[in-house]
Amino acid sequence: MHLNRPRLSHSLTLIPLLLALPALAQTAPQAGLQAQPQSLAECTPLTDNAQRLACFDRVAAQAAGTVATTAAATDPNAASATVAAAPAAPAAVPAVPTTAPAAGSAFDAPRNSAIDHTASVDPTVQAAAEYTLSSHWELDPRDKRGVFKFRPHRPSYLIATRTHRPNEAPYRDFFETEGEGLSKAELEFQLSFKMKLVETLFEQPIDVWFGYTQNSFWQAANHEASSPFRETNYQPEIMATMPLNYALLGTNIKFLNLGFVHQSNGQSSTLSRSWNRFYAQLGLERGPLTMTAKLWKRVNESLEDDNNPDIIDYMGRFELEGNYRLGGGHEINALVRRNFHTDKGAVQVGWAFPLAGPVKGYINAFSGYGQSMIDYNYFQRSLGLGVVVKY
Repeated sequence: MHLNRPRLSHSLTLIPLLLALPALAQTAPQAGLQAQPQSLAECTPLTDNAQRLACFDRVAAQAAGTVATTAAATDPNAASATVAAAPAAPAAVPAVPTTAPAAGSAFDAPRNSAIDHTASVDPTVQAAAEYTLSSHWELDPRDKRGVFKFRPHRPSYLIATRTHRPNEAPYRDFFETEGEGLSKAELEFQLSFKMKLVETLFEQPIDVWFGYTQNSFWQAANHEASSPFRETNYQPEIMATMPLNYALLGTNIKFLNLGFVHQSNGQSSTLSRSWNRFYAQLGLERGPLTMTAKLWKRVNESLEDDNNPDIIDYMGRFELEGNYRLGGGHEINALVRRNFHTDKGAVQVGWAFPLAGPVKGYINAFSGYGQSMIDYNYFQRSLGLGVVVKY
């Protein structure tokens, strides 16, 4: 067998390639260095100034990218800080939507949290906001706060009062001495709250509330009679509240309440007074003026159990109440009851003025029948000065 021998001309052509291998081996690291240098030390051997500076820039850029990647893995918020400072186009601010206003309404409709997520339901924010019937009764979706939370009902106050002539007749049998009697000066205080029991009853916009009001008359300065509590009235009630959306002559009709209320003084024997009523209450609002109109029907009792069968003659069958908010936190309120058949009733007016936060000064004047249950058939005039809490 004969082997083919390489020709000499082919061998001579390989000599230049073999001579070039050392030069290629020397430039290979430099090419790799230009492609992806790992440290500044690898850039130092470069003799060309432009290449060495470009190598330094690549090392610095690679180090910055490594830090940004590590920060993004550990803290997503930190990654956003490394984004280029190119100004982003400002986002368009959507218009604040509102519920549709009532036909003919003179005032803007309230914001609705169902479509406006910026509407606040925070109690602190609402407490600082201006009082409205919607916020007081949680009529609008943005005002809803859920069930079983204490909310204000009637005014809560503490006032020092002085009456023109106290009603001593019911207490004469209980005076220990002949000269003992009632003082014209008293401390009167009222505590009132309500709590929602059911929200959106039967998937309808109807809320069910429980309310409680306690009003006490304390003969604090009557030391001869051991400073007794002359009278305390207890008034639990339950009511269903339905929001309305009507307007009449620029006045917004806001809600309708249907309720049942018990009121008594917790006494026995000849001092016992009590009655039960079904009522309907309408709430109206016109700018800074809020009004409520209440009509009631007494639940009749047997003559043996009725301690005050003629109470309607003095307390009437309806009650009007209004509150007008002046500038600077001042408020004027009034209450009127009347029985046009007997020409008997009562009028009460008050002025609340700012003191400190939710605590306001309060001046109150009353004239008529029914300031308390024991006085339902006794005409009385009184003037009071103290504080009222608005929360």
